[in-house]
Formats: sequence, C-alpha cells, structure tokens
Amino acid sequence: MKLNPYVVLLTLALAGCTTERSPSNVTAPGAPASTKTKVLETGASMIQSRPPVEAISAWLDGFHFYNGDQNGQMEAHHYVTILNEDVMQAVIYDGNTNDAKLMGVEYIISERLFNTLPPEEKKLWHSHQHEVKSGTLVAPGLPQAAEHELMEKVVNTYGKTWHTWHTDRDKTLPLGIPALMMGFTADGQLDPKLLAERDRELGTDTKAIRASRSDIVARPVASGANAWQQGEVIQLQRVKGGGEHAHGKTGFTDAEQTSHQH
Repeated sequence: MKLNPYVVLLTLALAGCTTERSPSNVTAPGAPASTKTKVLETGASMIQSRPPVEAISAWLDGFHFYNGDQNGQMEAHHYVTILNEDVMQAVIYDGNTNDAKLMGVEYIISERLFNTLPPEEKKLWHSHQHEVKSGTLVAPGLPQAAEHELMEKVVNTYGKTWHTWHTDRDKTLPLGIPALMMGFTADGQLDPKLLAERDRELGTDTKAIRASRSDIVARPVASGANAWQQGEVIQLQRVKGGGEHAHGKTGFTDAEQTSHQH
C-alpha cells in the first residue's frame, strides 16, 4: 500500500524520535542559566503557543559543504516544515540534543518550481538526487516504509541553504557572515569518516539504506542546479550600501554575488 506523504510525517510524530544522540560539538561561552531564567523559560513554554515551531514535522539528517570548498564538510540536522506540495523549509542544527546549535536554514522546492527560476537564481540551489539515492540523507527513527515514502517526495527537489553558524570551525560563537552551502552529487565526495561517525551515533546503516532505495526514481538533475560543478563559486562578502534588497534596486551586482573561497 502506498502511503500519503502527510501520513508519513504524522507517523514520525506518533512514533517519536530515535533515542540515539548526536550531540553538539560546540560550547558557547556564558554563565549557566540562573533559576530565574529557568523559571521564565518553563513558564513561557507552558503559556505561549509556538505555531511555526509546532509545524515542524520531520527530522532529516544529511551533510553539507561550503560552496567553493568541498573540504569544508559537516553533518546537518534538518527539522522540516511542509508548507505545501511544492515548498518545504527547514531549520538546521549541529546535533539532535536540546543544546544543539542553530546552524542555518534550507528552503526546499519541487523541480517544477525550480524550473521557473531565473538562471542567476538557480546557481544558488543544489539537487537532492544523490543524497537520497546514496542513503546519506536519512530520517532517523522513522519506520522504513514511511522513510522510503518521504524520500520519494524529497529525491527530485532542490535546496537553497545558508549557514549562519559555521560549527565546523567556530566552536564558541557564530562568527563571520552567512555562507552558501551545497549538497554532494557523487560518490567519493563525502568524507567517509564523517559518514561513519554519523552512522555510529544514530545507529543508521548507510549501505543498507542505499540498497533499500534502489527503486526510488531520480530524474536527471535540472539544468542550472549545482552550479559549483561548473566553477560558479558564490559566497557573500562585506560591501558598503544596502545590498541586493536596497529600495529601488534589482538583481545582483558584481560586489554582492562574488566568487569567494572559504
């Protein structure tokens, strides 16, 4: 029986997350939370509603690298909200524990929407075909049948990812400016030690997962995605002025969209 994608996500909520822990490797400086702060936190959590947070319905674990620096790799825990059949959004953390550090965000769109984007915009997006088919993108704790259905939904989507805390190198505070991230597109790109550590911590078996997804249909990557493979390195740099979104201004300038190695 074929599962509805929304039933898949509901199943995750009902089944609960995996008990395996993938803790943050970053320690932020600061005094421990005081009793007053803890009381305020507990009170707020009991009284205030959090609709955007409560709408998060799936946890995906995968890997990113800096656009322009394939050696700058890190694990990324995505907590995903489905906005509609063509658009999802995710908040990204460096772990799955309550002290995990918020690393960034990813916007995920269907192939149909990706194909409507202008050429310069497409350069910011990466494909998910290899991540799904290789088994490196997983939904820990989700029953296999439900995870398989979810990955069928994700496999032909495209993501635009910005990291604001570079936890692979900034071990105390989020320093610097946001970085555009990419996803892996072929075997041999991802550091095997990083993958082995993920499998050990979360109790996943990437090889077995890969084999179980052999029937998932991945369409050819749409033209314009993964522009880094054609040498298009896009990263932000500090500039004077209001930037791309200044009033009355459209498009990118050479100073705002620039090749900048991390």
